[in-house]
Amino acid sequence: MTPPTRKKPERRTSPLSREQIVDAAVDLLDTSGEGGLTFRALSERLATGPGAIYWHVAGKTELLAAATDHAVTVALAPGRAGTTGTAGTAGTAGTTGTPGRLHDVGLGLFDAVERHPWLAPQLTAQLSHHPASPVTTRLFEAIGREVYALDVPASRWFTATSALMHYILGAAGQNAANLVRARDLGPEADRGVYLDTVAEAWKQLSPEDYPFTRALADQGLAHDDRAQFVAGVDLIVAGITTRPPAA
Repeated sequence: MTPPTRKKPERRTSPLSREQIVDAAVDLLDTSGEGGLTFRALSERLATGPGAIYWHVAGKTELLAAATDHAVTVALAPGRAGTTGTAGTAGTAGTTGTPGRLHDVGLGLFDAVERHPWLAPQLTAQLSHHPASPVTTRLFEAIGREVYALDVPASRWFTATSALMHYILGAAGQNAANLVRARDLGPEADRGVYLDTVAEAWKQLSPEDYPFTRALADQGLAHDDRAQFVAGVDLIVAGITTRPPAA
């Protein structure tokens, strides 16, 4: 009996670009996480050999940075936030000189971190270890332009932009983490179920040591994540745009 012949993997016939590699890396990260992003898996997805990929990127560190930069670029692209009407709900218009455009920037990043579970830790790594990287400077520029448009005094630009950037990324990362923990509770669990488990745990705290947390748990933790996020942005904006009283 003749043994079956092993089918050779298909090889691409068109040239491979860096953009195609980064797109495929983002897809792998979305489906398999950072651990699933290997050059072998990437080679199979792109129907090419590892050498062709190494021609464009030096290694996994560079590939992760490129994928992170790509996700941030898409999130900050005009019209990508999908926030039409959201800023208006909060009582502001999405125009230069109002917090509306800042809402769009923030919600674009908020949605990107929710869409790509791997993105939050990568952004933290870029900000912490590579403050001059394209990712960090792109974020700082996008938020800083809106701070400038709000007529914030120049002496407050750095502090205001830093506060907003850390709030936006921190809140987005926490939201994404909550969604992951909700899924870990089971296929039928959702975000509301997860928040109920947190509230129940808080209710078991000592009322003498944690009176505020206990009171909050008694009220319930249900809320609209996006509305709460925008409200946090507005709180910071209110602070950075307040003029000190004249001497």
